[in-house]
Amino acid sequence: MTANSRRKALKNKFASREIVVAPGIFDMISVRVADTMGFDCLYMTGFGTVASYLGEPDAGLATYTDMVNRVAAFCGAAKTPLVCDADTGYGGLLNVAHTVRGYERAGAAGIQIEDQEFPKKCGHTPGRRVIAMEDMVKKIKVATEAREDADFQIIARTDARTSLGLDEALRRGEAYAKAGADVVFIESPESVEELEKIGKSFDVPLLVNVVEGGRTPQLPPAELQRLGFALAIYPSAGFLSVARALEKAYGEIKAMKGTAALESEQMPFKDMCELMGFPAVWEFDRAHAE
Repeated sequence: MTANSRRKALKNKFASREIVVAPGIFDMISVRVADTMGFDCLYMTGFGTVASYLGEPDAGLATYTDMVNRVAAFCGAAKTPLVCDADTGYGGLLNVAHTVRGYERAGAAGIQIEDQEFPKKCGHTPGRRVIAMEDMVKKIKVATEAREDADFQIIARTDARTSLGLDEALRRGEAYAKAGADVVFIESPESVEELEKIGKSFDVPLLVNVVEGGRTPQLPPAELQRLGFALAIYPSAGFLSVARALEKAYGEIKAMKGTAALESEQMPFKDMCELMGFPAVWEFDRAHAE
């Protein structure tokens, strides 16, 4: 499946309004695991990618170069369409155009751009401030002009709900849709009633961010679809689970208990070898053995 066909498939899925659930991927192992599971879409989480790649908080520290490097690696390893976080576009309007072209050429099926001030902060965390709506509208217009493939999805996120209220967030979402955004993302609604109001306010596909321990109530995907959402992302589920599993495993080692008791909870070593492509290496070695 080519990058163009993946984009077309994802666009058609969004248009059907049958909800797409997308797990957050953040490193090459998470990409390979998720890619085997038959999802319609994967989501490159900014929090998880910055944490795993730089060991830093998702607070505007990662550069365009850092992130497009990850986009290319993740998309190169996956057959599943990827939607990729691009923060604020990494600068002004020229930067946004450069970012869109770079993410598209790296193989992404869609890009998420938000209306926060620089340096941005992770959603569901305090201290987020937004730029003027008119400035974000310009970014969306530039993004749509910069893409080469019309099926490359432009996802416009607003963080206005937390600091300026839901009505302002809805007003911005409407403006971003009119500017050409394919998908609207109102970050951090704080009740089922707010989710319902968002779902009734737009004709374009909507994204909902499901963060364990975050500001937004967790609802089953079927309920989110009923409310009007086309894409539910689960950015933190993977890295939170991995971090707790590592903490447990390393704790057993530190306590001098060894790891035998953990084997039933782990992926078998042979399965990990298969996941990472070792059978092809072994076949190559047999074919070229002297």
